[in-house]
Amino acid sequence: MGSSREAVIGVIGGSGVYAMDGLENTRWETVDSSFGAPSDQLFFGELDGQRLVFLPRHGRGHRLSPSDINYRANIDAMKRAGVTDILSVSAVGSLKAEYAPGTFVLIDQFIDRTFARQKSFFGTGCVAHVSMAHPVSDRLRAALAEACDELKLVYADGGTYLVMEGPQFSSQAESELYRSWGCDVIGMTNMPEAKLAREAEIPYATIAMVTDYDCWHPDHDHVTVEAVVKVLLDNAEHARALVRAVAPKLRQRPKVDQQGGDRALDYALITHAEARDPDLVAKLDAVAGRVLSG
Repeated sequence: MGSSREAVIGVIGGSGVYAMDGLENTRWETVDSSFGAPSDQLFFGELDGQRLVFLPRHGRGHRLSPSDINYRANIDAMKRAGVTDILSVSAVGSLKAEYAPGTFVLIDQFIDRTFARQKSFFGTGCVAHVSMAHPVSDRLRAALAEACDELKLVYADGGTYLVMEGPQFSSQAESELYRSWGCDVIGMTNMPEAKLAREAEIPYATIAMVTDYDCWHPDHDHVTVEAVVKVLLDNAEHARALVRAVAPKLRQRPKVDQQGGDRALDYALITHAEARDPDLVAKLDAVAGRVLSG
């Protein structure tokens, strides 16, 4: 038994992320999930021999609102595709003056304010409680920071992402409330994605790309659509460069990334084996097969 294994890097984000130069052996493939339909087919490719799997979070053409995304199916499909680590690429609003549009924030904490989404693979018949104290893999975040330094990107290493339900943006009072909590950025997509990745024992990291200041900022009302679009396009280009730069750093990963969540289910299952619902257990074959098959 070696101390490392080859990584398969999953990237969840917008359609522009996978449109990068240098990808080889590419193909779209339907990956069925026992939790329904994922947002889209998965896009498989190799970058200098490193295997990557991309998933457009909102579907190609941005068909799905944040509340309508089947996050469980997305993570389950990634697990079934052999993904060992997930990089989440997300557009966010800034809650701090120092994080101007164009800044990348490498998130290390979340506050989940969503309320209309399925947040767990587990439930009646097979109950589990995983720790979310440290939801991001330090190993993945460190590699992303190193790649940002090499690319000379403007970034912050660490930050708290407030995940709101949407699809509407915040009121000014809400924005000021989240600022008072010490949150750094706000968005609509990383919960329950991060929680489900932890339940599926896939280490996870977020690249939060600031597109604009949230409505707390005095200049918010003067931001033009053209300005936001320019930032989005620049961010997409930088995100592609970042994925290209970080991929070789993640090629060999630890056999077990304990802090990242590779063993998150070791002590999480509560339901006694004889009381487990066989139908639910069957649905969990990919995300929890390691602990349920014994």
